[in-house]
Amino acid sequence: MKNLMLIVHADIQQTLADTLHSLEQVTWFTFIQVEGHSPQDESDPVLSARDRVIGYTPHVRVDILLKDEDVENVLQALRAANCGLAGRCTYQVTAIERKGAL
Repeated sequence: MKNLMLIVHADIQQTLADTLHSLEQVTWFTFIQVEGHSPQDESDPVLSARDRVIGYTPHVRVDILLKDEDVENVLQALRAANCGLAGRCTYQVTAIERKGAL
């Protein structure tokens, strides 16, 4: 089992949710509101005047639990989808050692 974690700009959350719901390999995901803090390029068209003034950009962290064999297919599908991820998303894949419910 793997966790595919994405960090995306908050303004594409709904479009990304629709895309994830359409992928049969994705049966579970969560959104967590986060703030992106980093040196920002003033010419970045994604930054709003608000982002430039307050010094951070609203982002969403997305955690997607996947079978090991589904990770590459989901990444390919997200790259191909027209959901606003291009140039606005970073990701990492980590192993899940154990999962359950308490």
